[in-house]
Amino acid sequence: MPTTLTPPEIETGQGTLHEHEPVFNVVLLDDDSHTYDYVIEMLTKLFFMTETQAFQKAVEVDATGRTIVMTCELPQAEFARDQIHAYGADWRMENSLGSMSAIIEPASHT
Repeated sequence: MPTTLTPPEIETGQGTLHEHEPVFNVVLLDDDSHTYDYVIEMLTKLFFMTETQAFQKAVEVDATGRTIVMTCELPQAEFARDQIHAYGADWRMENSLGSMSAIIEPASHT
């Protein structure tokens, strides 16, 4: 009977992926139309982060203009990006007319 070989798996913190499947970062982009409270709320609800983790991401996106919220395979990355885009406006700010922006980029393999 022939032996079936499977590619090695790697642990990503978001689950196990096969070594040769490309992974992507979901990157949240900064703007001036959303509060820290909004970012924390969104990240805890959509990505199951703790409030401390979400606060750290809010600080990073504010300070650097971007933060990686998830690294995963493309279908999951597209879904995560779409969830961010669908989250809605920040009711705390009058000038918030919609959701925050997010992009997908290939994750570097360092």
